[in-house]
Amino acid sequence: MEYAIIGGTGVYDPKLLENVGTREVETPYGTITVQVGTYRGVEIAFLPRHGKGHSIPPHRINYRANIWGLKALGVRRILATAAVGSLRRELEPGHFVIVDQVLDFTKSRACTFFEGGDEGVVHTDMTEPYCPQLRATLIEVGRKLGFAIHPRGTYVCTEGPRFETPAEIRAFALLGGDVVGMTAVPEVVLARELGLCYATMAMVTNLGAGLSKTPLTQEEVVEIMAANTQRVRELAMETVARLRYASSCQCAHVHAP
Repeated sequence: MEYAIIGGTGVYDPKLLENVGTREVETPYGTITVQVGTYRGVEIAFLPRHGKGHSIPPHRINYRANIWGLKALGVRRILATAAVGSLRRELEPGHFVIVDQVLDFTKSRACTFFEGGDEGVVHTDMTEPYCPQLRATLIEVGRKLGFAIHPRGTYVCTEGPRFETPAEIRAFALLGGDVVGMTAVPEVVLARELGLCYATMAMVTNLGAGLSKTPLTQEEVVEIMAANTQRVRELAMETVARLRYASSCQCAHVHAP
């Protein structure tokens, strides 16, 4: 099984998959439950990041078990979905951002597989956090589907689960951030450490605090994401179908253990 989709807020089930079954995968970090099905004959794993019924907040997600477990299934390429707030007015709700960089403002998460000991100290190159091949395919497919696609952007990852303050939003924008969310880190780092191809299709659901005239609510985020869930699924599945014909990239050569 080469492909996996990690579903974020609003993307809790693989409705476009056929012959769906469930697998439990034991890892050194805990057990994960993954749904597995097919799309156009391609086997795909689906993992809801926040658990069943959106029961796990971003700072409590077992990111290490998720990424390790997907690799244990044989997955090499991961497409992740994410609901994000916009730091720039031109990035409007309903737009996709295919992020290419990340700023880490998390505080208390287990963020690496490399904890020293016998394996020594490992410093992972993050020059290209997101797989350029996956990103290029997402952009190509999204444009052909007629979606509003921004081909690059910097994802600012906060600890959560609270929303950001207007002062934080202004600061993040000054630092070069484009969108803000709570799940990019350590997910992208862990995928990189294991030599997996990983890309995020971020769906803008709201303007950041202080950019909108109304207070931000969780209901607003869920409502916008729900209205666009079908497009998110379509972009993910069509990208997987296109990737069957793509050449290999260099992600696996970072330092996969």
